[in-house]
Amino acid sequence: MNSSPDFSKGLLPAVIQDASTLQVLMLGYMNEEAYFKTQADNIVTFYSRSKERLWTKGETSGNFFHVKNILLDCDQDTLLIQVDPVGPACHTGADTCFNTSNQDNAAWLDYLKHIIRSRKGASADTSYTASLFQKGTNKVAQKVGEEAVELVIEAMSNNDELFKGEAADLVFHLLVLLEDRGIGLEEIVKLLQQRHAK
Repeated sequence: MNSSPDFSKGLLPAVIQDASTLQVLMLGYMNEEAYFKTQADNIVTFYSRSKERLWTKGETSGNFFHVKNILLDCDQDTLLIQVDPVGPACHTGADTCFNTSNQDNAAWLDYLKHIIRSRKGASADTSYTASLFQKGTNKVAQKVGEEAVELVIEAMSNNDELFKGEAADLVFHLLVLLEDRGIGLEEIVKLLQQRHAK
């Protein structure tokens, strides 16, 4: 974060978002002390208006919010905190305080895309992904073809677990191929949106 939050007017709203699913989990408030404690501990701490004290989310339930990223809005008066939640966000037991589901994790593909991108220039001995990039576009494309054939074969069997495994392999290798070609996943999503709109 380049700039600092402006606490001169008191408490700041802190929007809590699941870093993997991008689902908004809840809204809390922070004073400067809660903000610095959150940064220091990497676990979200709010200022509780009802208890009039600092309150670490999960201190009694164990449902902590582990901080992945903290973003500040353009006016420096609202925080977006991306977290890895442990358990449900709401005290009622719901996934979110807005009673919405946090089970749709398709947005995690964007996170995976960034991991794949970070390994593009890495040494081939550091990871399987880096080794694929080192082998070049033809080899990556060949892996996508192999995984597609394996998925088709598993589609004709009755083993859902093997089918899902091959589907995961295909999606992963497709993401690697897209990155190898310099094409973002968002470009493919945009094309699908355009097709859907017709």
